[in-house]
Amino acid sequence: MSSINQTLQEKYSHLEVNILKLSDVKKDNQSFRFDSEFFKKEYLEIKSVLIDFGSEYLGNIVKLNTRYSQPIYDNLSSLKIINSQYIQNEFIDYENAKTGYGKIVPKEAILINSTGVGTLGRVNINLLDFDFSIDSHINVLTLENENKFRPCFLMIFLQTWYGQSQIDRYYSGSSGQIEIYSRDFSNFLIPILPMEFQKEIEALVKDSHQALESSKALYKEAEDLLYRELGLNPNNPLQSLLKQRKDSNISIRTFKESFLQTERLDAEYYQEKYNKNEEIIKSKNLAKLGDLVEIKKSIEPGSEAYKTRGVPFIRVSNLSKLGISQSEVFLDENTDFISLYPKKNEILLSKDGSVGISYCMECDRKVVLSGAILRLEILERQKVLPQFLTLVLNSLTTKLQAQRDSGGSIIEHWRIEQIKNISIPLLDIAIQQNIESKITQSFELQKKSKDLLETAKKKVEHAINKS
Repeated sequence: MSSINQTLQEKYSHLEVNILKLSDVKKDNQSFRFDSEFFKKEYLEIKSVLIDFGSEYLGNIVKLNTRYSQPIYDNLSSLKIINSQYIQNEFIDYENAKTGYGKIVPKEAILINSTGVGTLGRVNINLLDFDFSIDSHINVLTLENENKFRPCFLMIFLQTWYGQSQIDRYYSGSSGQIEIYSRDFSNFLIPILPMEFQKEIEALVKDSHQALESSKALYKEAEDLLYRELGLNPNNPLQSLLKQRKDSNISIRTFKESFLQTERLDAEYYQEKYNKNEEIIKSKNLAKLGDLVEIKKSIEPGSEAYKTRGVPFIRVSNLSKLGISQSEVFLDENTDFISLYPKKNEILLSKDGSVGISYCMECDRKVVLSGAILRLEILERQKVLPQFLTLVLNSLTTKLQAQRDSGGSIIEHWRIEQIKNISIPLLDIAIQQNIESKITQSFELQKKSKDLLETAKKKVEHAINKS
């Protein structure tokens, strides 16, 4: 069979040719895939390498391999519901997750995003100190015998090139509706490595998690300091802003005080929480955002310009207060995008969709931002520091202004003129420096956490490659 393959490959050198026995086609293929994509040479070579190395099928080593039923969302619950948006390879973004009711995820369970372009294939592990549930787009794995395979090792392996290649092979679907099923994970080959090595990988993963939690604690200290300086309770700033008033949702305005000033007549705009927020900000030295920064717009090239490689194109879904996640969309690398690349200390701010997400660039990046993300360049550093301003933009005081001003029935939109008019409380520069120092240390720990995971991944890949 190999000689026939070789002969055909030489004759049709511009094509990738593989001839397989029917028994080989059926093996590890419960979905009965016959498409050429499933039998790409790259995938078959990876499978051969893992078999020769010595591997076990995932289906033989797991106790649980399933998806949970869809949870019920309820803001009265305290149980976090993690959806696929919040599962990243580097962290689980539980802070921004909604709450509700659902099945609890076991400790040290491996979580794999199993649907959607850009989210499918992200892998993490439950090392959190509290209970949470997940939605039905995330696959859950737990191990039968941790004396043979350690959960942290399995998580890292699934993040490696060997693990991700198997995910790429087994997913199916198109036009963004891609999916990988629990039964397909059972066919994954997991290399058998010494327990001592697996525990070394486990130590790196847990050190990474500890660094990340320390990073979040420092960021929370910076947030708490800001809220205390604004006279708010850091544990519940909204409640302390309203001071538990019974009439907190009642606001009476004359026509002159309302429409003639704001051109808005909807009751939503005049909620008491917005008025109290304004009072808090005005009690401090303040400035309008448009007087503090130069606002730079980006482009919206359209989906027809998307490539599978090239210059990363960053959309709102890739942006969080902790940074920019890896993009799944690229633009033509031969196009001159230099003027659009964000620079160190510029602040990114989302204005469409999930409005009000802000992140301060820690270094120059060769990426192009979606038109839904603005770049803010500070005009006077002696008045406001970039990390301080970013924290304010992510805080309740700005979120309430965004909620009040933004509009849109399907996609929320925050107009640039409204963004320029955001009120920014300017705290004493010494306090700003203290806040900036905590955030800088937080991001250094975040980088350490990411580097430890990358080290673990390289060690696993190297262990397989050297065989």
